[in-house]
Amino acid sequence: MPQGQPSVVPDDGLTTRQRRNRALVVVHTGAGKGKSTAAFGLALRAWNQGWPIGVFQFVKSAKWRVGEERALRVLGDSGEGGSVVWNKMGEGWSWVQRDAQTDNEAKAREGWEQVKRDLAAETYRLYVLDEFAYPLHWGWIDTDEVVEVLRGRPGTQHVVITGRNAPEKLVGFADLVTDMSKVKHPMDAGQKGQRGIEW
Repeated sequence: MPQGQPSVVPDDGLTTRQRRNRALVVVHTGAGKGKSTAAFGLALRAWNQGWPIGVFQFVKSAKWRVGEERALRVLGDSGEGGSVVWNKMGEGWSWVQRDAQTDNEAKAREGWEQVKRDLAAETYRLYVLDEFAYPLHWGWIDTDEVVEVLRGRPGTQHVVITGRNAPEKLVGFADLVTDMSKVKHPMDAGQKGQRGIEW
């Protein structure tokens, strides 16, 4: 794509401006590190444009204090750029086995119901559905329903979904998909995650 020019211009009846400003569904999936990090990088760009941002974390524990959350909350409260609302629904259950799986499924569904309400109300311009691919992959939330809701969302609301094992139906529907493959990771050599790198 030299100089930002698309290699194909579809015969869809849209103007260049209409096509450029079309709302996107973005998926970051794969076994490699950086899926959420890339999504929060998009959130920084959205904040800079003055867009309201809704972050919905579906797996990471409500007890975890991640750097992106603090940074985006500070930016959202700064009076510059866009607003940021952060929602945590998970209890860390992608990595820790718990007996309360039914409760975790219910929390995931509750989170999805809130996303649906916000999409219908056009609450945000950018939605980060962090680790949302997990409840889809596990069958806790119906992928067909998600695709239909995203297809019918009003306005120009962008949605970014992260997590391993994104379902093929979601991947096929999305406008932009990145599969982050792992080549090498310090955990392979027994090193645990560290501050400033993992959180």
